[in-house]
Amino acid sequence: MPAQNEWESKAANLLKAELKRKGVTYAQLVEKLSAIGINEKEVNVANKLSRGKFSAAFMLACLTAIETEHLHLA
Repeated sequence: MPAQNEWESKAANLLKAELKRKGVTYAQLVEKLSAIGINEKEVNVANKLSRGKFSAAFMLACLTAIETEHLHLA
């Protein structure tokens, strides 16, 4: 079973890949999060994604904000 930091890395890479696929920058993500009532600073978003330290709720909020309907885990 993968160690905790491996799961964190997978989650961060999954979210970063989806942002790239959609062409969304961290600054744009912050704006989109704000539009759904979540206030984050760009530097905080960058830190969360670089460290892989964020909640499932944050990931779901990001995916909702960038209008992701389908996510491929494989």
